Amino acid sequence: MRLHTPKAGMADRDLQKLSARAREASDFLKALSHHTRLIILCLLTEGEKTVGQLEESLGIQQAMVSQQLARLRLDGLVFSRRDGRMIYYSVAHPDTTTLLHFLFAMFPGAQDN
Repeated sequence: MRLHTPKAGMADRDLQKLSARAREASDFLKALSHHTRLIILCLLTEGEKTVGQLEESLGIQQAMVSQQLARLRLDGLVFSRRDGRMIYYSVAHPDTTTLLHFLFAMFPGAQDN
């Protein structure tokens, strides 16, 4: 039988906190793991864009762009604002932009020099 000591209790709390943070990070990385969502986020780091602008840049149908934006919005990675009939999307958190820049720096061969 294991004795419960104050030190063990603190370790359990730390592990619970770590586990919760790991789950959040895992959910975040799952959202980034889709090719189209990752490209959309990269395009949005340049500034806000409409679905039509993203559709034109990506060369894919509006329905696919909208579906991926909905997932990104659900995950809290993009923010939308309405201006009349137009909806503009942008990256929700500056830290996401920082992470994307870091991520693509890890794969320098894929970028133009």
